[in-house]
Amino acid sequence: MSSDIALDVSALAINVTIPEVLRWTDTRRGEEFTLTTLNVRLLPDGRLAAKAYGRPTGGGRGTYVSFPVPNRPELVALVDQAASRASALWAAHRGLS
Repeated sequence: MSSDIALDVSALAINVTIPEVLRWTDTRRGEEFTLTTLNVRLLPDGRLAAKAYGRPTGGGRGTYVSFPVPNRPELVALVDQAASRASALWAAHRGLS
């Protein structure tokens, strides 16, 4: 790829398993979901954005649905730690550490 072409990276994303003790439930259209995964994105302006994903609590074959991440200190810390860990892994991959 030519170095004179400007790249537009819209986001970098990582997926994080929510530890059992931090999981929560939420409801959509009358169905309860257990949130088990976070998707954390680094936006072009440097901010982090996160969504939680889960499946129906009752089991069965349901869709994987996204929910907002509550503004709880332990979840904010989880997002921050996940982003820091991903950064360290990337730096090690690139030989920068």
